[in-house]
Order: sequence, then structure tokens, then C-alpha cells
Amino acid sequence: MHHLEGRRKTPGERARGFTLMEILVVLAIIGIVTAGVLLSLNLTGRDPQLKTAGRRLLALMHYTRDQAELQTRNYGIVFQPRTYQFVVYSVRRNTWRAVREDDALRKRELPTGLSFQVAVDARRIVLRSRKHPISLIPQVMIYSDGELSSFKITIVRKSAGRAVRIEQNQDGKIIEKPLGVSGS
Repeated sequence: MHHLEGRRKTPGERARGFTLMEILVVLAIIGIVTAGVLLSLNLTGRDPQLKTAGRRLLALMHYTRDQAELQTRNYGIVFQPRTYQFVVYSVRRNTWRAVREDDALRKRELPTGLSFQVAVDARRIVLRSRKHPISLIPQVMIYSDGELSSFKITIVRKSAGRAVRIEQNQDGKIIEKPLGVSGS
């Protein structure tokens, strides 16, 4: 064994294993790939589409409530599984009609993967998909005095287990709150 100490090792005889630098590079690559996967799957707890859809509906409901009081007209919202439309009551025709005079209250569609669940007076409403609703009778009412019918509107992304709810609190304010899919 003594005779091998002074001799240089040939490339085939080098010590086997990884250097610290090689291990660090591999760990950095694994970390970057993992972060990319988490962000692409949106497992970080953020859902900008859900958040934007909830805030848009909340803002439009506040706006419509103000318009109802200013114009002394009754408004409502017609929901389908992925769309909603604001309607106004026509006293002359004794019927509900789409709001045509205000583009902010046009028919809107939720982004792909999001859907509505609506409860009125603590009863869940079955929403049906139709290109054009058979009737424009709203599920949620916004009265000319600023009062609202009792409602809970939930925007859900079932695939990610996230939801946001729009409802009226005890003070009469329309609020938004994040939820789990179960609605808790």
C-alpha cells in the first residue's frame, strides 16, 4: 500500500462522488423548478381571477345600489352558472328589462373555471345555463330605497378549492369575504 502514495491518480482512479458545488447547483435547479410548478398550479393561495371577479361584482352592486336610489328605480341581478346581468324594472311595461342605458351594467361572464352559487332567503337557487335567459326576473333585488333582498352570492373555483362570497352584513353593507369551497 505504501508504494501508491507518491503516485498521481489517473482519471479512472479519481475518488467517486459529487463536489459541494455540484450538489448546490442541483438543489438550486430543484428549487427553481418547484417554485415554477407551484406558481403554475396556483397553490400559493392567490387567485387573481377569483379576486378580480369578486371585487368587480361587489363594485357593480355598490354602483347599482347608488343608481337605484338616485333614479328611484328597482334594479336586479339575473344569474346563470357563469354569467350575470343587471336588469331594471320598467313601470310602463310592467316587466324587467336589460339595462341598456349604462354600459357598466352590461351582461358579464366569469373567467373559465369560475362559477356562481346563489342563495336567496337562505335557499340555494338552481342556476341554469342558457344563451338567452327565458325571463329576466332577477334572483337578487336592489330596491329604489337602497334596500336589498337577502342573498349570498358565491363565486367558486372548485378545481382549486377557493371561493369568495358577496353578501349583505347586519349593517346593510355589501361585503366580500374569501371562503373555502365548502362555503364555510
